[in-house]
Amino acid sequence: MEKFINPTKVITGKETRWSYANVWQAKSINGGTPKYSVSLIIPKSDTVTVNKIKAAIQAAYEEGESKLKGNGRTVPPLKAIKIPLRDGDVERPDDETYANSYFVNANSSTAPGIVDAERQPILDHSEVYSGVYGRASINFYAFNSNGNRGIACGLNNLQKIRDGEPLGGKARAEDDFADEDDDFLS
Repeated sequence: MEKFINPTKVITGKETRWSYANVWQAKSINGGTPKYSVSLIIPKSDTVTVNKIKAAIQAAYEEGESKLKGNGRTVPPLKAIKIPLRDGDVERPDDETYANSYFVNANSSTAPGIVDAERQPILDHSEVYSGVYGRASINFYAFNSNGNRGIACGLNNLQKIRDGEPLGGKARAEDDFADEDDDFLS
């Protein structure tokens, strides 16, 4: 059986870092529909992932031309609409987490599947936090609503590869108490 290749779907590389990881509980932004979401920080050095994302955005643009055209006479050029691949050096110059990286904000109305490096489901919510490294299964699609047109990024599934320094300033309890003090009880 031949495997179907979806040109708008991308699996990111293992050096992708997760930020603003709202993957266990859907959250509403500005009163909108609650969604699961994550910001995927992709090093610019990961040219394989970056090129796959650019190709998927192009495929979503071509697939969604009629939607992007809407009631207009022509389809706006790709350069004129919103795209999800953003440059961290340009948009977040004061945040070292985004230095030398691109980022993509992915979201979904349904919970993503979350597995570990061995593809076993992760059930402990403390295992997944902003700052971990992992791969993401994402898809790109065209949208046209309320005068906004562009390409959006959907979140499918996540695979945690390894721990990273937590983002957001709060240390994990496991890290705070990692150094045992022998004089604790004396």
